[in-house]
Amino acid sequence: MSPVARHEFSRIPLLASLPGERLAQLAPRMRRETVLPGKTVVIEGEPGERFYVVLNGMLEVSQAGRGQRTLLRPGDYFGEVSLVMDMPRTASVRAVTPVTVASCDKAAFDEYIRPLFAEDTPA
Repeated sequence: MSPVARHEFSRIPLLASLPGERLAQLAPRMRRETVLPGKTVVIEGEPGERFYVVLNGMLEVSQAGRGQRTLLRPGDYFGEVSLVMDMPRTASVRAVTPVTVASCDKAAFDEYIRPLFAEDTPA
């Protein structure tokens, strides 16, 4: 697994809002992973341990009994609901094409990314 370059985050709107110094601190804590078509990245109902951003490729999000819900593309992210709400995964995410994702553990998510969601909430 190769490290994630800081400039790759500029294509992720959520992360692009972080100041340069914070991005530089987050980058080495992110893990790059290549996912082959058909492979499931997260499974609905399992504990959530990582937050993911899509660097390239497409993934489908599905929920039991509801089927496919949406497609994720570069710049999108997933896994935050499980980490923010401290609950099992609310959907499964499977690669449709070859995909590259970057992910971080809960500690890095809590320190760098969770505050970005708080900023989105109306006061």
